[in-house]
Amino acid sequence: MALRVVKTCALLTLAVAITACTATRLAYNQAHNAAYWWLDSHVDFNNGQSTPVRGDINAFFQWHRANELPLYAGLLQRWQTLASQDMSGAQVCAEFDVIRQRIDRAADASVQPMARLALQLDAAQIEHLKSRQAKSNVEFEEDFLQASEEARITQRFDRALGRSEMLYGSLSGAQKDLLRKNIKTSPFDPQRTQAERLRRQADLLQTVKDAQAAPETAAERVRSHIARIGQSPAPGYKAYSDELVRVGCAQFAQLHNSTTPEQRANAVRVLKGYEDDLRVLSAQR
Repeated sequence: MALRVVKTCALLTLAVAITACTATRLAYNQAHNAAYWWLDSHVDFNNGQSTPVRGDINAFFQWHRANELPLYAGLLQRWQTLASQDMSGAQVCAEFDVIRQRIDRAADASVQPMARLALQLDAAQIEHLKSRQAKSNVEFEEDFLQASEEARITQRFDRALGRSEMLYGSLSGAQKDLLRKNIKTSPFDPQRTQAERLRRQADLLQTVKDAQAAPETAAERVRSHIARIGQSPAPGYKAYSDELVRVGCAQFAQLHNSTTPEQRANAVRVLKGYEDDLRVLSAQR
């Protein structure tokens, strides 16, 4: 649960899927509220918990704004140079690794507040969390396990197309064909992904239980839980996850290398707008 909040924060700062720079600023400035309501939907805070949780979330975003946003702005500046030239899959993965490092840093900053929260959850709230997990599992099954293969491919294609055209502008027919082909050949396995989701959910519940049984170990147990999300103990899952990333990087590079000078210029403009936005946000202390 902690890492999900952190990833949401990271995606907000990258802002690749947001429609305009002003929307990026609005989204980030409201991210503390979004994080609170996301957590509340999972555990149903009581009146005594709401104020301290909001305080922890606000403190996290103050830290993130001051320390992480300037680094993301620097990344976006570098990506403008990369966007104007061909890229290899290895180059894309190198940038992805930098993002993962930033997410890991933010996850580490969330350990203490998430440990405090774990110690405050009562039996009813834990049952509420289980119910929310069950609901998300049904949603995943409907989207990725019960739908036909063609429906799943179309859904993933639509999402990928939206993200790609947000960056490059309209794609050509040949580029759309390439995007669809890459989705069809992706090693993504919904059954395996669902099994890992279930493992993480059970791990979270056990982490809360163990933390409450030994409060002095709460922070270390949360830190270990986050580490197991980053590197699953499930046999073979790391190799599967690494392959997903490797193929994804190669496919992104392949699509990028098919873009025209006009599309690359559009990408540079978009990235520059996001960079400027993050610099404005980081200055708003």
